[in-house]
Amino acid sequence: MNGLSNANDAESVQTYARTAGVLFLLTIVAGFFGEVYVPSKVIVSGNATATAKNIMTFNSLFRLGFASYLVEALCDVALALIFYVLLRPVNKNLALLAAFFGLVSTALYAVAELFYFVALIILSGANSLQAFSPDQLNALALLSLKVFGYGGGIFMAFYGVANVLRGYLIFRSRYLPKFLGVLLALAGLGFIAKNFTLVLAPAYSSNALLLPMFLAVLSLTVWFLVRGVDVPKWQARAASLEGTSSF
Repeated sequence: MNGLSNANDAESVQTYARTAGVLFLLTIVAGFFGEVYVPSKVIVSGNATATAKNIMTFNSLFRLGFASYLVEALCDVALALIFYVLLRPVNKNLALLAAFFGLVSTALYAVAELFYFVALIILSGANSLQAFSPDQLNALALLSLKVFGYGGGIFMAFYGVANVLRGYLIFRSRYLPKFLGVLLALAGLGFIAKNFTLVLAPAYSSNALLLPMFLAVLSLTVWFLVRGVDVPKWQARAASLEGTSSF
């Protein structure tokens, strides 16, 4: 069996599952702190001066918000591998494709996060920015944060597709409950819908479309930590896959 010996299958697969549960838990905490709590304390919509003042006043909090994203990104990269290992017995190619979409979404969001950190650089008084007035610097910082917000939204489809594929594979797996697959696939569709409405019809781009992902991730966290994978069924699917073509 690729990557795992028969003698250690049960322990290894459950270790992957438990690790996924821990990583999901870290993602929930870091994501809430960096993407919800910190922006709510720092960013004042449409008010560049107040936002700039908050960034400098809560400098450490602002930096912690970025650091929490780094934690979230590290978890997402590890989860891309773990999902591939757990789901490849169902369909190796689709599991690999989901991993690719997941990694691309993480990389794209990293580019967006760069603009979050740039706001702090703009307001830190770099010599190269002395030609700008304080009001202009404040406006540039707020613009950078807006670009961060849009950058994180206009590529959500990649993350959504990754989770639609993972949801489908979980649904077909027989060693993980079907309801988890349904929840994850619906959550992925919500991200895809959010992405395309943001681009094509901003007036209809509601954050409510993202709420199913919280429910899906919370459910996966609890399931992986408490129950894990039905190892005998995972082994059976993996064994049957060995004797068939990948296509």
